[in-house]
This record gives sequence, structure tokens and C-alpha cells, in this order.
Amino acid sequence: MPDSLHHDIRGLHLFETMADAHFQTLMRGAFVQTFPPQIDLLTEGDPSDFLHVLVSGSVDLFSAWNGRETSMATVRPVSTFILAATIRDQPYLMSARTLEKSRIALIPSAEIRAVFDVDGGFARAIVTELALCYRSVIKAQKDLKLRTSSERLANYLLRAQDRAGGQDGFELGFEKRRLASVLGITPEHLSRALKGLQPHGVLATGTRIRIADRDRLEALARPNPLIDDPST
Repeated sequence: MPDSLHHDIRGLHLFETMADAHFQTLMRGAFVQTFPPQIDLLTEGDPSDFLHVLVSGSVDLFSAWNGRETSMATVRPVSTFILAATIRDQPYLMSARTLEKSRIALIPSAEIRAVFDVDGGFARAIVTELALCYRSVIKAQKDLKLRTSSERLANYLLRAQDRAGGQDGFELGFEKRRLASVLGITPEHLSRALKGLQPHGVLATGTRIRIADRDRLEALARPNPLIDDPST
């Protein structure tokens, strides 16, 4: 792995408190690859041979069953994904594909587990990371089970606007069909929901969204930090 990437990876919460010697051990066995868009990175059910660190780009975590497929989450840099499978030495529960050109560092799972056993700072960081992942799952379940589809869409758009720096207009970054999958609805239902948000200040043109009146949209969405705030 190029030394220039060590700083970015070292800055992740997962690696920042571990001993230098142990970090170098992980980096010696790691390598970096650049993938074009829409490339499958891993398949659910396969053994977890590597911990993946997304350096640039974005990745869709998804799952499929009985002819159906659903998006589970979007990974953005710089971050790891599917850590639990690595620590447990268990098969992946989700598949992953690139959404755009992405650069990914791969660290052998066996090395991660070996360092986990001897580095207390690294072990504590992993527990914290897994706790954050668990809380994200709980938030997603609450969002799905406690809100209507229009409320889920409204809150998603508010969070997307925040990620875009608060601009009135922003790009979704992927096709609407995937957004429908993330929200747990059909593409047809999504189209109706977007039209239903027009009186609340939302204008959708293709994958470009404009929120003309955030206060009006928030009055419908009623965002809750125990669901919507990633820092909670």
C-alpha cells in the first residue's frame, strides 16, 4: 500500500489509538485497488477474507433473496465496511458494489483478528465501531417501522441536504430506483411520494432535488435525533 494512504487510514477512529508497530503490521499485509462503477466487491455468504476500507468513491451494501434485492446502506469515505464479519470470522451478511469509481484498501481479516487479541486500544476501538453500527441498525429499523413512506422520504431528503452542505439544490448521487430500495418502497410508490412532497417545498427533476422551504418539509418530517442524527 502507498505510504500516502497510511495517514488517511490511520486517522480512522478504528486505527488511531493502536500501537504503531501493530498498525504497520496491518499495513504490510494490506493492498489498494481502484474499481470502476457497478463492480461487485463481495457477495453475501462468502468468507470474510478482508476488511475493506473505502478511501474514495462510494459503495452500496445490499442483500438479495428469492429474486428480490434491497439496498441496506451507503458507505462513504473514509470508512470501513462489514467489520463484524471480519471480527467473527463469519460469512458476509451483505453484498457490496461500487456506486462510482472507488479506491479501496483491503486488510487481511486474519491480521485484524491477530492484532485485536494483543492491542487493547485497537480492541476498544473495534467495540466502539461495532456499537455505532448496532445503533445505526436500530435507527434504520425505527425509521422503517415508525414512519410512513412519505415521512421516511422527507427525512432522507433532509439528511441528504445536510450532507450536501445545506444547499437548496443537490444531486441524489444515484438513481431513484435505488432510493426506493433504501426506503423500502417500490419505484412507483417513490414517484407518488415525491409528488406528495411538492406542497411541502420539494421539487424533483430526475435525480436532482430542490428543497424550496426546509421549514415546511421539517414540519412534515419531524426529524428526531434518536433516528436521524448520526452522531447520537
